[in-house]
Order: sequence, then structure tokens, then C-alpha cells
Amino acid sequence: MMRRVAILCLATLALSACGNMRELEPPEGKSLPPTPYGATEPPTSHDLLRTSPQAVPERSVELRSESEEREDDPFDLPPEG
Repeated sequence: MMRRVAILCLATLALSACGNMRELEPPEGKSLPPTPYGATEPPTSHDLLRTSPQAVPERSVELRSESEEREDDPFDLPPEG
């Protein structure tokens, strides 16, 4: 019984991994966004899925290069009680 369940699970997993690999296309009746101003050709679906550097910026400067003592924080007050 357990063997059948294991075979069924493996078959289901193998079939779920069989995806159709092709270019993405907009749904019927819809179109891709208009060509950006100054561009010679419209962006592809791959271009539209890529995030821009402004959306996910990389840190270019290390804020602290060494461990430092923290300054006294005047707003770090003990709880009232």
C-alpha cells in the first residue's frame, strides 16, 4: 500500500515538473504596454518581467565598516511602572 502511494506521489511530482516553456503572450483581447518614449521597438515579455535598478537598488556603501560604540540615546527611556 505504501509503495503505491509513493509511486503515485512520484508520478504526480514528475508530471507537475513538465511545464510548457515558451514565450509569454498577453491574454486574448489585451496587448502589451505601449512602446516607451524614445525606444525603437516595444519591450518583450522578458524585458517587462525584469526589475529595474530603481525598483531593487543595490547598496553601494557600507554603513558601518567597523563595530562602534553606540551613542547614548535620549529617547531610550525605561518603561513607566
